[in-house]
Amino acid sequence: MIQISPEARKDAIASIKRYFEENMSEPIGDLPAGLLLTFFVEEVGPLIYNRAVADVQARLTQRVSELESELFVPEFQYWPEVDRKRKRSR
Repeated sequence: MIQISPEARKDAIASIKRYFEENMSEPIGDLPAGLLLTFFVEEVGPLIYNRAVADVQARLTQRVSELESELFVPEFQYWPEVDRKRKRSR
């Protein structure tokens, strides 16, 4: 289960209560708002969490695939470089 800090839970409950006050016909109390929060955290939280993990995995995969082009150093370049320098100096 996704854990939220007591302070974040308090803020979330206050946000739910405000949402109900501004958008619903009846206000909601602390207990019902807390139960609603628990429901959404348990029911919808994993969906959001899994999506975030998938997004991070995709981004990391992209960054790792870019490493080769960013960090690749050709091997055995001493003699080709010497030859290039000799051709330029002629």
